[in-house]
Amino acid sequence: MSTPETPIAAPAPGTAPAPGTAPAPGAAPAPGTATTPSTAATLNVDTSPGDAARPYVAGIHHLKIAVSDLGASLDWYGTALGAERLPQFDHVLPNGTVFAYIVTIPGLDVVVELRQAPAVAARQSSFDPIVFAADTRADLDAWARYFDAHRIDHSGVLRGMLGWLLICRDPDGLSVRFYSNESHELDLENSDIDSPWVAYRG
Repeated sequence: MSTPETPIAAPAPGTAPAPGTAPAPGAAPAPGTATTPSTAATLNVDTSPGDAARPYVAGIHHLKIAVSDLGASLDWYGTALGAERLPQFDHVLPNGTVFAYIVTIPGLDVVVELRQAPAVAARQSSFDPIVFAADTRADLDAWARYFDAHRIDHSGVLRGMLGWLLICRDPDGLSVRFYSNESHELDLENSDIDSPWVAYRG
């Protein structure tokens, strides 16, 4: 539970805050002073009993995709995204059954776990928990040509609210999306929101 914050009194009109004090919300800092991110953060940090500050998230350790068939999914992600298995990190039960593969995918700085979980994979069909980035719309066109060459069904390049996207589906129907970093003006009216590739069938 967070503790109440102590109100910060605003300086009188036309005066600058005293040295070492924070300006009132919306007020400019005193001339010649700088507000560092760490200083600003201490004004609204959540605390717990004992005044322990909330730690920070250090990034994403790895991604996980539920699949019904490890072999089929490894083949698909290998062809579609260039995934490569790291067999030394296979997850194995005491009886010798392998229940997960760890793979690398070019362009990602974290590994991906393909976890055998058929019931979960079925429930997530058409959902898109991970959206990969492509720099430009032209890069999405290149992905479309690549998928065509490898007979991977896909949506073609669609218009999104802020950019363009391309969608294909893995063997369990998971929606694997690519979204362009290149953007256009916010435009919901002309986006392909009604495309069957975009709709979630949950």
